[in-house]
Amino acid sequence: MTKFGDLSNFLVLCILLGIAGSSYGQLQLNFYAKSCPPAEKIIQEYGCDGSVLLNITSSTKNQTEKVAVPNQTLRGFSFIDGVKKVVESECPGVVSCADIVALVARDSVVVTVRTKFEITSPYWKVPTGRRDGRISNASEALANIPPPTSNFSSLQTSFASKGLDLKDLVLLSSAHTIGVSHCPSFSSRLYNYTGVWGKQDPSLDSEYAAKLKMKKCKSINDNTTIVEMDPGSSSEFDLSYFQLVLKRKGLFQSDAALTTSATTKPFINHLVQGSLKQFYAEFGVAMEKMGRIEVKTGSAGEIRKHCAAVNS
Repeated sequence: MTKFGDLSNFLVLCILLGIAGSSYGQLQLNFYAKSCPPAEKIIQEYGCDGSVLLNITSSTKNQTEKVAVPNQTLRGFSFIDGVKKVVESECPGVVSCADIVALVARDSVVVTVRTKFEITSPYWKVPTGRRDGRISNASEALANIPPPTSNFSSLQTSFASKGLDLKDLVLLSSAHTIGVSHCPSFSSRLYNYTGVWGKQDPSLDSEYAAKLKMKKCKSINDNTTIVEMDPGSSSEFDLSYFQLVLKRKGLFQSDAALTTSATTKPFINHLVQGSLKQFYAEFGVAMEKMGRIEVKTGSAGEIRKHCAAVNS
């Protein structure tokens, strides 16, 4: 697997940060053209408010976004730190961690697809100019990021509050085609659906559920086992996720929720029946739209020297 393969979950991260953004600002393409011309090339060759990258500090005692439940399966923080180190050596104090995360998310998908299929890969423009947040709280992540237990109504509300429609909801949910999760994100569907012990989510394929209980999440108390969100295709950006959702094999309750709407289910069928090229194009449009939502720019926030800590 390539370096970018280990960063697949940062695509999910960027989507979540777009939904959970904090202040509106204007971004622009090639923001670093004058201040750090090689920035994007450096990031690409090495292998979104960046508050999710911050560690807990003794001074604040805050439980940062990195430890919030929705973010606990995100991997590759050390990779981002490595990219930041190289960029800093070239252009000290210029490029934000938030922009690095956004660019790595795009480039990781591009590399993954080209390596696997050797065809045109999904690509979207990433306007830059983001600033890094100075505060990171797990409670904010929990309040703003739709949990994997979301029903359709809560998903629709969360996305609509950021100016995203149902088509965007479906397309951005396809980020679940790559990466992994941990059992607590979905074990209630296996063991105590709606809080009733022994009850299983009827919207989850019974054979798939039995396999998960037998080979993966053998106990509701298991919080360490890693499970592919798109079994057999978790390192490939393709249409497999949508195919599984239609077969009632989406890992999360939020995946299953997409089939309960008279708008989203037909759109999923439309994507599955279409081509990868068409899907990639539509996904790119949704990512560009999401990438401009409520970000820190201008004099807001800071440009961190190290992604895991605010500047002293």
